[in-house]
Amino acid sequence: MIKSIEISQLCVGMYVHSLPGGWTAHPFLRNRFLITNRAEIAKIVDAGFTHLEIDVAKGCDIVAVTPALVEETEAVSDAAPPEVALTPVSSRAGTASLSDELGRARALIAQASRLVQDLAQDVRLGKVIQLDRVEPAVEGIVDSITRNPNALLVLLQLKKKDDYTFLHSVSVCALLVAFCRFMGMPGEVTYQAGLGGLLHDIGKAEVPDAILNKPGRLTPEEFEVIKAHPKDGHAILARVAGLSSIALDITLRHHERCDGNGYPEGLSGPEISDLAKMAAVVDVYDAITSERCYHQGMPPAQALSRMLEWSKTQLSDEHVRAFIRCIGIFPSGSLVRLASGRLGVVTAQNPNNLLAPVVNVFFHTRSNTYIPPEQVDLSAPGIAERERIVCAECPDTWRVDPHRFLEIG
Repeated sequence: MIKSIEISQLCVGMYVHSLPGGWTAHPFLRNRFLITNRAEIAKIVDAGFTHLEIDVAKGCDIVAVTPALVEETEAVSDAAPPEVALTPVSSRAGTASLSDELGRARALIAQASRLVQDLAQDVRLGKVIQLDRVEPAVEGIVDSITRNPNALLVLLQLKKKDDYTFLHSVSVCALLVAFCRFMGMPGEVTYQAGLGGLLHDIGKAEVPDAILNKPGRLTPEEFEVIKAHPKDGHAILARVAGLSSIALDITLRHHERCDGNGYPEGLSGPEISDLAKMAAVVDVYDAITSERCYHQGMPPAQALSRMLEWSKTQLSDEHVRAFIRCIGIFPSGSLVRLASGRLGVVTAQNPNNLLAPVVNVFFHTRSNTYIPPEQVDLSAPGIAERERIVCAECPDTWRVDPHRFLEIG
């Protein structure tokens, strides 16, 4: 399907079907190509185009707030919670503001990332992981999510491809803790799930770096090596005294898929535990939103849209929908464009309306200039009637860093 879009809507992963003016009007060798990095977007912007055509059958679609998205959002919001939920909690307001928690969250991320690196090195040396080394990091992450559910998750979006291997484990831990808390799970279950999240990829310590960090497509033989990491991780963690069955299950089965096409056991549907299904959801979300050696990350809203498609086959539909209710259609840290033309970064969710979060606006697209930062609650009376999110934006399109404006005032 061919679609005409504004240049401001162009994102990594889209397939350019045609540029105005033919090949002589732009710096590319072809008129049709896949956008693989942010530098290509910058070249298109510099060429002065205002619109182009994309082929959504060959690449990503835009994430705009259309009537269909509104309808889908209402369906997500109204969906019955999965059986694993005790009392789903639409909002667990923390005790700390985002600005207060960001500093603590930065320190936690650095600590947990170093720990994951050290644990991987220990595994390579044949050492047994000591649980008392891991527990403080998970406790810190649980405490941070409890104080403010946004700080850690926003900062973990910023990881670069060189940091991915270790920060991915920290991200999965934080996302899974937030997801479990949202679902109203007991504190001990949430904590054990966090342990599983932090350790879920420990089996990759036995995968050669040349395969793990290969920028090109893996050979079938190399992919078989990668596919061994859940079983390898389970074997490594089975030697850890005191580790729960929850953490072992998450490690072994986070790559299982509901249609039976996952690994290592090819389980399907009810054969997979709810926590393993939840771990699969957060693992996929972090993987596709992260910059990696072989692809650029998708904007969060676009990733959630793609995951809704996958929930028809591979991922658990009920858990994908619950996860969207947890982090929002436009997760905190997302760059969005409002109807007024202003750009802003999402800083908090409105549990009663996923399309109306709290946004810190800082840039105007019509004048292409920064404006005095202002916090806008899109659900507030008087604002909801005149201001709304039009679409998610790619920061590189406007050459802005939205995370500079997480704290204003």
